[in-house]
Amino acid sequence: MIIRTNRLLLRLLTPEDLDSTCRYALDKESIPMMVYFPKLSRLEVAEFLHNAQKEAAKERPDYYELAILREGEHIGGISLYFDGYYDRGELGWLLRRDCRGFGYAEEAARGVMQYFSEVFALKRFIAQCDTENSSSRRVIQKLGMRLVEVHSGRKNRCSDEERQEELYEWSCQDKT
Repeated sequence: MIIRTNRLLLRLLTPEDLDSTCRYALDKESIPMMVYFPKLSRLEVAEFLHNAQKEAAKERPDYYELAILREGEHIGGISLYFDGYYDRGELGWLLRRDCRGFGYAEEAARGVMQYFSEVFALKRFIAQCDTENSSSRRVIQKLGMRLVEVHSGRKNRCSDEERQEELYEWSCQDKT
């Protein structure tokens, strides 16, 4: 699976991406508001990559984890999870700290949305973020997603504090 956008190439993550994935996946300081990141060790990143490759090889994967490449350099990752609902996908992304603020997350997400809409006939996309994650919220809003609900019970990876989470949705009836 290859997805091309104006500036990026998206492809499935593989175990060979270990070093470049560690550059953003282990960064505890820059991703404090994520549920599944940061990873806590290089071994945990390796297991994540192995599981992602194994999942993508299934006839009907429950999720896809893609590398975001800019001019051939791996700068981040984007995921699409189905959670048993193959009529919608949940988007998530994470970029290296030095690659944020340039529109790469939005561009990658639009590429994934377009690809999965055309190839898999996906009609709905959702995204969730911590209520204090203004960067992700801006990306989500630029994608044309609308706020559906705010709920409690969120636990971020590096915190025991219970937080609030915003749920956004986009469907084929929405305009982007």
